[in-house]
Amino acid sequence: MSDIVLVTGASGFVGSSVARALIARGFHVRVLMRPTSPKTNIAELDAEPVPGDMRDEASMRAAMKGARYFFHVAADYRLWARDMEEIVRNNRDGTRIVMEAALAQGVEKVVYTSSVATLKPIAGQSVDETSRHDEKSAIGAYKRSKVVAEQVVERLIAARGLPATIVSPSTPIGPRDVKPTPTGRILVEAASGKMPAYVDTGLNLVHVDDVAQGHLLALDKGAVGERYILGGQDATLAQMLAVIAKLSNRKPPRVSLPRGPLYPLAYAAEAFARLSGSEPFLTVDALRMSEHHMFFSSARAQRELGFRARPYAEAIADALAWFRGAGYIR
Repeated sequence: MSDIVLVTGASGFVGSSVARALIARGFHVRVLMRPTSPKTNIAELDAEPVPGDMRDEASMRAAMKGARYFFHVAADYRLWARDMEEIVRNNRDGTRIVMEAALAQGVEKVVYTSSVATLKPIAGQSVDETSRHDEKSAIGAYKRSKVVAEQVVERLIAARGLPATIVSPSTPIGPRDVKPTPTGRILVEAASGKMPAYVDTGLNLVHVDDVAQGHLLALDKGAVGERYILGGQDATLAQMLAVIAKLSNRKPPRVSLPRGPLYPLAYAAEAFARLSGSEPFLTVDALRMSEHHMFFSSARAQRELGFRARPYAEAIADALAWFRGAGYIR
């Protein structure tokens, strides 16, 4: 019988790609599913669904029983919520619960999916794993939640010998972004001709399937207690939009907007969202984040794990093809 691997977040964007890569490797993959989790991304997978919730200790211990490896990919990935502290509680407490379950069940190796959200951008640089946020410097509830969740993992490694390697994806794009993610929403809006302007910011873009392969490399070669950025190439938002426009037979936006006048719009959008319950397209935290070029270096993962990423234009092309096929872009 093949080794059992438990994956949380397999119904989501990155998690489904990790699960697919593990199945292709020949593992027996268990995917943790809440009753409300969408089934789209796992419908055709040769995987064993198990009921559970990362915030429920009993269900996590049951799901992890007999598993040799554990990939914790699930996270509350929202930049806005009516109760912003809920995002922090979900990611901090959920991470603690699942890692304690892994210790209790004697899992041999854990790969924990953190994020470059825990890393502090530096103007004019592609930063590495050493440029770290703390709770005070992290912008917004989501980044703060990933900082404190990563600290939970580090404490359990140091105090109780949790056999975990940490990976930090940059900005994944590609197929199966069903929600979609904030970056996926930009792709859909731009390809639909609904982004006539942009702000001056920058991202590190990486194909989601390359991120998944990076997770497997972390399982094979990642040192316990170490972290590795899984990124692709740095690009300004203007460069990204130009690629999207070319692939969509549209003209790229030419107008670069100052951020100042956008803040009142963001506050208004959030106020409306509190009434409607729908997530705003523009948030105050997103604007604050956009003041930095979020550029990152994957040199360590390349050197120590053998990680490689395809050009980000290929990732955009794959993402747009999937969005069109799934009816997001008309």
